[in-house]
Amino acid sequence: MVSTFYPPYHFGGDATYVYRLSNELARHGHLVDVIHDRDAYHIAHPAEPTAVFENHPNVTVYALKSRLGGLSPLMTQQTGHPFFKNQIKTLLETNHYDVIHYHNISLIGPGALGYGKAPKLMTLHEHWLLCPMHVLWKLNRELCDKPECFRCMVQGGRPPQLWRYTKFLHHKLAHVDQFISPSRFTRDRHLERGLNIPITVLPYFLPRVDAPTSNTPAPTRPYFLFAGRLVKIKGLQTLIPIFKNYPHADLWVAGEGDYGDELRTLARDVPNIKFLGALSQAQLQILYQNAIAVIMPSICYEVFGIVLIEAFARKTPVIVRDLGGMPEAVQDSDGGIIFRSDAELVQAMTRLQQNPALRRTLGENGYAAYVKHWNEKPHLDKYFEIIEGVAERKGRTLPLRVPSSAEPEMTMRRDDLAGWELQPAQEGV
Repeated sequence: MVSTFYPPYHFGGDATYVYRLSNELARHGHLVDVIHDRDAYHIAHPAEPTAVFENHPNVTVYALKSRLGGLSPLMTQQTGHPFFKNQIKTLLETNHYDVIHYHNISLIGPGALGYGKAPKLMTLHEHWLLCPMHVLWKLNRELCDKPECFRCMVQGGRPPQLWRYTKFLHHKLAHVDQFISPSRFTRDRHLERGLNIPITVLPYFLPRVDAPTSNTPAPTRPYFLFAGRLVKIKGLQTLIPIFKNYPHADLWVAGEGDYGDELRTLARDVPNIKFLGALSQAQLQILYQNAIAVIMPSICYEVFGIVLIEAFARKTPVIVRDLGGMPEAVQDSDGGIIFRSDAELVQAMTRLQQNPALRRTLGENGYAAYVKHWNEKPHLDKYFEIIEGVAERKGRTLPLRVPSSAEPEMTMRRDDLAGWELQPAQEGV
């Protein structure tokens, strides 16, 4: 796994997905190396993270750090190559991996796509291949339907990437055998923008959790939940005037981010909005379960919402803006309501609050879709189908996947392989 960010050195859902996928593969007996860039995290967050993420013994994490600190990711951003991080090339070209899976490589650099000879995958967690600002949000004020990249980067405080105006990126993308999109929307957006690359759709997943119970304390007042990073594009600011005029329920906000202080200022006169800060997954599960619904008001083209699956796993419906990749998950599950205007949002909130039977029905629908599509079993089944398809096209023989009916938790440490002479078709077994 090659990713700019990996927990705890991370900010968003793409790194959470890499963490979950790596550890699920490890639980099923595979050896997984994760390569990520600590310097990239420290550009925005100089302090060490306080959260703790435990990895399975089969996961080895290479948290790369240069003596030059932030100069390394800056040079990578400018050149497209992993500057002062020679270990990336060494690891990818000497460890004889069966599969190399790239994720968010914005500060690893597309130059790293050429390292190693294993079958290569790349997941499109963001729109970075199309947008140097990652999110197709232009000039920090509107959706990007007509690119103005140079101006947008300057206004956003990032140095323009001159290599984007050459064939460099296209040449490096040719090293990737299969691209993976978490949603049909994101796949189509990349193809519409002229990227002639093979893309298949594989949504995110949440490892199986126990079915929700009803023994958690009921809240003193009904509430809707917003969970996610407090950044402008997530759209929380659009909910503040709505809840100012909706006294029938609270809005609980779980998360932190660089837009948090401004949001708290905007909401200081709205007593039914409560900011809870960053919470653990255990705390979030209780919040999901007791909420009337989770509201996802993003104002940009979200790729796919992990929060949406987390809500479905607790039998809680969602209310999502009709934008980006999230509406298709609601359409595929019938587990929520899609809104296009403030009036439609208020109507959806009112319906779910006043009709508990509708809330239960949508929650059950979402949970059924989670069990069928969005937990680790269907995800890994499709993941290995993708890998096997790539291997077949390349004439490679890879280790067989663990049968889906088999019990996981098979642990093989790297020390167990000492002295073995592995043939190419057996590496990783």
